[in-house]
Formats: sequence, C-alpha cells, structure tokens
Amino acid sequence: MRIAGVTIPDNKQLAYALPLIFGIGPTRARDILEKTGIPATKKGSELTAEEEQKIRALAEGYTIEGELRREIGQNIKRLKDIHAIRGDRHSRGLPVRGQRTKTNSRTRRGNVRKTMTSGRRTLEKT
Repeated sequence: MRIAGVTIPDNKQLAYALPLIFGIGPTRARDILEKTGIPATKKGSELTAEEEQKIRALAEGYTIEGELRREIGQNIKRLKDIHAIRGDRHSRGLPVRGQRTKTNSRTRRGNVRKTMTSGRRTLEKT
C-alpha cells in the first residue's frame, strides 16, 4: 500500500507502519486507525481495498511528506532571509533552540573533543 509516495510494509502492524510517513507519528497513526475502525494490530497485507482507501483519505487530510518538508524548508529560509537569530544559527549549523553548546552539541558541531590539557603542554627537559 502506498500513501503520499511512501510504501507501507506489508509485514508490519499498521500502528507501527503508518509512522514511517513523515508527518505521521504514533499518536496520529492511532487516531487514524480509531477513526477508520481498523484494529492497530492488523498488518498491511491483511487490508481490504476499502480499508486502504479510508486510511489514505484520512492520512492525506493532514500535511505530510513533501508538502510538510517544503513548508518547514520555507520557514527556515524565511528566518535566514530576515536575519533572525534562529536563522543565523541554522546557517552556521549550531543548535537553534537554546541548547548548551560548550559541551553538548556534538551532533551539530561535529565530534570535536578538546581537553583542558591539550593546549598547555610544556616541553620536558632531558
């Protein structure tokens, strides 16, 4: 089954397969399945064509996949264009939402490990 260009695996339960779509998390997947009346433990291969249509119609009612990615990208570009602090931090590749950068930003700054003693080495007299 395909929803918004994403193939839903046949061997996974729908509660775990639907969050593979960008913009649908566990809560939204559970809501979609409750509204359609399909049990969350049902697998993708067990769905009828009618059930697939119900899920597809409800899922595409939300902003998902390409449209959501485009919207997020436009928001970041707008922040960069108006030179907001959040936009500048996106440009520099630094944490945007107020996180500490002295020690905990390894994923944004790269795995740079500097110890206190590495810059203070003195030559030993022989």
